[in-house]
Amino acid sequence: MRSSLILRRAGVVAVAAASVFLLSACNPSPRPVEDFTGLPVSDHEGDAEGHTDEPAGEGLSAAWVGQGGQLAVTIPGSSTCPEIGTRINVVEPAGEGNRVSVDVAEIPADQPCTMDLVPHTTVFWSPVYVTTTEPLVVEVGDESVTVPVK
Repeated sequence: MRSSLILRRAGVVAVAAASVFLLSACNPSPRPVEDFTGLPVSDHEGDAEGHTDEPAGEGLSAAWVGQGGQLAVTIPGSSTCPEIGTRINVVEPAGEGNRVSVDVAEIPADQPCTMDLVPHTTVFWSPVYVTTTEPLVVEVGDESVTVPVK
């Protein structure tokens, strides 16, 4: 009788552990998947793929990567002090604004930076609570850009 109670409890613990694992697998990390100097390259279907060292545009840009499973955020800035995304946060979920913000690494005040303008791209997993079927607003600091529907 006691061994069946222990087995039953062990089964409950195993189910609980599996549930936590599955839930964490469905919720991608808000941390970057990749970051690199340059811009994402578009393939023939309009998906960002890889990167290029073409000159930077005027400001912040963002694009869905692949089928929308990832989001590439490009921030132009100093080549020696690039603004690198560290975390993506859902500000408003799909249906309520579809808006994210990206935190960037702090650059030490005493670090010398060049005055050039070079793009730096950070790629994140697309957050669970946003969608590719609505325009997505991406905010970095006081700048924002809208990514069109995929």
